[in-house]
Amino acid sequence: MDQTTYLTQEGLDKLRAEFEDLKKVQRPEMISRLEAAKALGDLSENAEYHEAKDNLAFIEGRIRELDVKLRDVELIENDKKDGGTVKIGSTIEVEAKGNRRVFQIVGSSEADPAGGRISNESPLGSSFLGRKKGDEVEVITPSGETVYTILSVK
Repeated sequence: MDQTTYLTQEGLDKLRAEFEDLKKVQRPEMISRLEAAKALGDLSENAEYHEAKDNLAFIEGRIRELDVKLRDVELIENDKKDGGTVKIGSTIEVEAKGNRRVFQIVGSSEADPAGGRISNESPLGSSFLGRKKGDEVEVITPSGETVYTILSVK
């Protein structure tokens, strides 16, 4: 059940750095803490042991998650020769109800709606894909239907 992970170069660099940090720094540190806590004796009442064990389990889970994401990465590149069609990696300026917003369409791993980075899988992001400057896009949101006009595509 592998799924392509769409990432910008910046996002890919961040995930790779986190993956390496978890494997080479955090995991060995937590293993050392776990061993030190084991040496204290009675594990049933050893809070430090249980905390280290839980933290190590979290680290191992995150390493597996990142490993899967990094196996099937598609790098988002912004091709200026695409004729202005919205795709993953595009930065668009839109207007709705008199308000202008700028969004970058990114993969779900990098989405930050408050920061203007919307996922290609979100209702809003997927509605913009394949559209061009001047298109009106109807999006159904929790607050009702909103019509966005695409002002620019970069």
